[in-house]
Amino acid sequence: MRTRVELVLRWLGSAGVAFVVLLAAYCAWGWIAPRSGFRLILEIATIVAALWLAIRLLRLVARQAVWRLRNRLLVTYLFIAGVPLVLIVGLAALSTYMLVSQLAAYLVTTELNRRIDTLTASSGATVPVPAGGFPASGVLKREGNFYLFSTVKTPRGDAIVTVPLTREYLVGLVPTLGLVGIDQPAATPSKTARAAPALPPAANRFDTEVVWFATVPAFDWETPGRTSDLTLAVLTRVSAVLSTVFFNRNTNVAQEVLEVILIAGLVVFALVEIICGIIGVVMTRNITGAVHHLYEGTHRIMQGDFSHRIEVRGKDQLAELGVSFNRMTENLAHLLMVAKEKERLQSEIEIAREVQNQLYPRVTPKTKSLRLTAVCRPARIVSGDYYDYECIRDTHVALAIGDVAGKGISAALLMATLQSSLRTQLNNSNGQGPLSAARLVSQLNQYLYANTSPEKFSTLCFGLYDEADSSFIYTNGGNVQPALVRGNTVRRLDVNGTVVGAFPFAEYGESRLALEPEDLLVFFTDGVTEPENEFGEMFGEERFLDLVVRNAHLGEDDIVHAVIASVRAWTGSDELQDDMTLLLARRV
Repeated sequence: MRTRVELVLRWLGSAGVAFVVLLAAYCAWGWIAPRSGFRLILEIATIVAALWLAIRLLRLVARQAVWRLRNRLLVTYLFIAGVPLVLIVGLAALSTYMLVSQLAAYLVTTELNRRIDTLTASSGATVPVPAGGFPASGVLKREGNFYLFSTVKTPRGDAIVTVPLTREYLVGLVPTLGLVGIDQPAATPSKTARAAPALPPAANRFDTEVVWFATVPAFDWETPGRTSDLTLAVLTRVSAVLSTVFFNRNTNVAQEVLEVILIAGLVVFALVEIICGIIGVVMTRNITGAVHHLYEGTHRIMQGDFSHRIEVRGKDQLAELGVSFNRMTENLAHLLMVAKEKERLQSEIEIAREVQNQLYPRVTPKTKSLRLTAVCRPARIVSGDYYDYECIRDTHVALAIGDVAGKGISAALLMATLQSSLRTQLNNSNGQGPLSAARLVSQLNQYLYANTSPEKFSTLCFGLYDEADSSFIYTNGGNVQPALVRGNTVRRLDVNGTVVGAFPFAEYGESRLALEPEDLLVFFTDGVTEPENEFGEMFGEERFLDLVVRNAHLGEDDIVHAVIASVRAWTGSDELQDDMTLLLARRV
């Protein structure tokens, strides 16, 4: 119940509430003090509130009525065509009424003047001309009655011939016209005249009665030289006037032609209006139908039905709009499929990233004389860089770093292949003679070449640290030259061969290096040294090694953080341009 009341109050608004309150107060005050002046104030206020409410309700109804495009077009057509047509028809009707009324008055007055001109001594009563003189002819008023008069010459001298203007005489002026009567100015014929059979019957339902007045100057008998107006009231019909003016002469061919032209014009006008109406209705249905189809189509799209297509008819702009809507729907369906596929790939990439993170060593090997720190920051979700370290025979530590050609999923897959193959080679080397970095890299090269596509290869720097004599034997297959930081000096390590996986019979050498306490081995990929700033200048190996030397007294983790922060400050962006991998080994 409360909800219904709230809906009614919301619908009425402040205007409706004010009207209800004022009406209740008006009724209550009328019962308490019906003759009070305050009740008049309440009545005026109630009327104002009612007008306010009526305007608000009309606006609501109009807004609801023109919400649909069809109703809006109908209202537009009403104002564009309907209202002007009504005005034209009304103006034509008013003009016809005025023309017919003037013609009726003209016919009566013209016939009256003709009758005056034809008066002779034998036409009516003859009286002597009164003293003071009279005009030659006209209308005479004598003792409240009106007469036609004309001055004629007789053997006795000048005399006035008079004919009384009776109702029968006036009706006989134009017998086919209707009723003519004498009355006071601005008066209409009496009921007796209206009931007279002289009024022609109506030709059709639109053949209305026409009432008009004509004034004729009348000379006063008692006061020669003074005139007053005689008002002739004419009651006729449109058909009677037209018949009298146009169609009462059967021998006049021109009048018959005019009648045919008039009827033909009316028929043509009606046909044009009907054809225009049909065209307007058809065009309106086409417009509203197309918009309705688009409206339904948008609702279907909102509900997720991207297979819905609207029907397209014709070759106009509305048809092109329908075609565009169908294309848009197809594109939306395609984009939705692409988005779902992208979401699926993103999910798979996330899984690949988690799998790749599992490939990197989780635990740093516990050694007596070597401290290791490594980090890999991928430019994308997955990385093509590779690093690894593992204890072998409890006396050696294997170190590896590489950069797979390419980026993304393909590089990550090759990196996984490289890691698994290297681990396999290391496990197989246990208990099988002395360890050789060059032999392991050569075997790895042949395996990658045989099991990967020709365009897939990787740089690789692999080394073996012997804790017995603190020596480091390494093979660098095309990777960026590692560096040995000893005090304030930097020594770049050798390159012993080309990339692995590109050539089946590539040969690799190895180098030996004796490490002293506090020596720092720095392995890195080109993602550390090749990022560019806004001017296109690379960070560079010299700047990188200088940074490492200046921070060599710090811990390995601090050095890594300093390098990453410097590279990001150099590029001015948190996004990496390439995979960034660092591997630090310090002799303790």
